[in-house]
Amino acid sequence: MLKFRLEFDIKKIRPFISQQQKILLVGSCFTENIGEKLKRYKFPVLLNPNGILFNPVSVAESIHQYINCIQIGADELFNLHQMWHSWKHHSRFSAVSSSLAIDKINDSTREAHTFLKEAEWMMITLGSAWVYTLSDLAPQGVKGEVAANNHKAPEDWFLKKLLTAANVTDVLSAMINKLQLFNPNLNIIFTISPVRHVREGVIENNRSKAVLIQAVHDLVAAHEQLHYFPAYELVIDDLRDYRYYSEDLVHPNYFATQYVWEKFSASSMSQDTHQLMEDIHSINLAFHHKPFNQSSDQHKKFMDVFYIKTIELQRKYPFLDLSEELNFFHGNK
Repeated sequence: MLKFRLEFDIKKIRPFISQQQKILLVGSCFTENIGEKLKRYKFPVLLNPNGILFNPVSVAESIHQYINCIQIGADELFNLHQMWHSWKHHSRFSAVSSSLAIDKINDSTREAHTFLKEAEWMMITLGSAWVYTLSDLAPQGVKGEVAANNHKAPEDWFLKKLLTAANVTDVLSAMINKLQLFNPNLNIIFTISPVRHVREGVIENNRSKAVLIQAVHDLVAAHEQLHYFPAYELVIDDLRDYRYYSEDLVHPNYFATQYVWEKFSASSMSQDTHQLMEDIHSINLAFHHKPFNQSSDQHKKFMDVFYIKTIELQRKYPFLDLSEELNFFHGNK
């Protein structure tokens, strides 16, 4: 029998993940794909409190910020293109006034601090071992510090370098030690993003991924509460086809991310959780249904049926937050 894909076994993640456990997700844009799917199935999720982060230094610095609930001031922001930015945050936290940017950043940090205290899972997706350090031309920054986001600043504001596996191991090991002191119950899942950083160059991207893979596997082998999920390998070695990438040939498309999600849920969730996800999925479909005639008796009956289903699911699983769906079905029945 001919085989056209290289499928491989995935190590199970134990203990199981469930909707009763808080999950903090940090890292690259691929983290956001998984995080949005978890949200859809009513897992209590906090997603990228600093925005998208690609390199391990910025990830570790953001975790340090959450643990210590570090608040920033106006002297840590800089103005570029008529917006105020932070070198430690994604541009989603940038704003037209420094006070608005400060409020968004500090509110997010406080939320992450509280959430992390109670979280049972953290998922960290690393995208690149290339870092951009600030030069002496970069405003409101310390020369040599790693920028989490370039904010489309001039090239001469940065110096570029590739971290070694030892660099990454040291940075993440210190972060893990802090996390275990802050929240001893926390389990951490590491993944490597399958997004290709071809702006660095194809060869340079592969060198970067190799650094991250080596460092993460060394850490997972040394810590019982660390796990590795092979998102990178599933896209690069199992699917292994540009049909599974978007038009830029860099980002995995819907089919690839859905495939990775199915493998992730199969390896980390119990049968009971899968059944609950199916029940939630049917409610999600009804919630997003676009009726032909919203005032028809048929549509009102449809809303009434799913209002009752949602009430029953909420009673059976009181830890779920179905308030938005209940209000929607009740208001349209």
